[in-house]
Amino acid sequence: MNTETTESSLPRTINEASELYRTRIRIGYTKTCDCPPNHLNCMTAKEWVKSQVGVRQFSYEGRDIRDKNLHPATFPISLARRMIELFTHVGELVVDPFVGSGTTLVAAQDLNRNAVGFDLQEAYIKLCQERLSSNNFFNQAQQLAIQDDALHIDHYLEPETVKLIWTSPPYANLLNRKRKNKSRRGVERKNEQFGKVEQYSQDPRDLGTMPLEEYATAMGDIYERLLPLLQPKGHCVINVPDMWWENERITIHVALIEELRKRGYELRNTIIWDRTNIVNGIGIFGWPSNYITMGTTFEYLLDFWRPPD
Repeated sequence: MNTETTESSLPRTINEASELYRTRIRIGYTKTCDCPPNHLNCMTAKEWVKSQVGVRQFSYEGRDIRDKNLHPATFPISLARRMIELFTHVGELVVDPFVGSGTTLVAAQDLNRNAVGFDLQEAYIKLCQERLSSNNFFNQAQQLAIQDDALHIDHYLEPETVKLIWTSPPYANLLNRKRKNKSRRGVERKNEQFGKVEQYSQDPRDLGTMPLEEYATAMGDIYERLLPLLQPKGHCVINVPDMWWENERITIHVALIEELRKRGYELRNTIIWDRTNIVNGIGIFGWPSNYITMGTTFEYLLDFWRPPD
């Protein structure tokens, strides 16, 4: 199909049954603010100074999804807001290849940015739709959730229209095992999550089922196809932790840096997401003889860009 939509006709969601499935969509991508053309974002100098700090904390709010039965691994709206504020102007286009519960779309709605999110799971697309249902009369941008494999994002968007690719992807097969709650202490250790496999799905296309080497290659394949959609000097930020597996540190962030560099991206910054303000009752790892830094207390925000032509 060669159907094209107009911006005003876009629905909240698209799936395989939709006439718009794997067709070009018409969604806004140019800035609608009055900022000078050489400005990266709409921030004031004071806001910019605060954003230069390389270790950041973020907090959850009432609209955040915290129920792991709805989604096993969410991040705060405040984190998505900060990334979108930092790397886009009002009216520009944000893409989340693994949109999950829709936090990126909610943040984009708050900030009057156009945004498109993709996910394999129908349940998550429906959750996105629910979270975007509140009308924002001051928001002229559109936010859209599409049920499709991230490998097919280039079917929907024109080259060099995306200003920011931002996501918190599946973390290889980190969640694809029974939860032992070693990061929790006391009665919290055997809570309702204990012994559960909290993976997003067992779909073979799901990156969360893959060991690290296969995962890194699959991520590289997706991001290589995303690169032509990104504007030159447009940013791409990926939120990942490392993990411990059978007493070995699995360096997911290193694997992704190496893979994306091979696919044409340039690493610009590494930001540490300090999670200590949202972690309670930390369990004891490795004491007294094996020092282990806990992945639950910090994660990486890897900031790449598409190098200028």
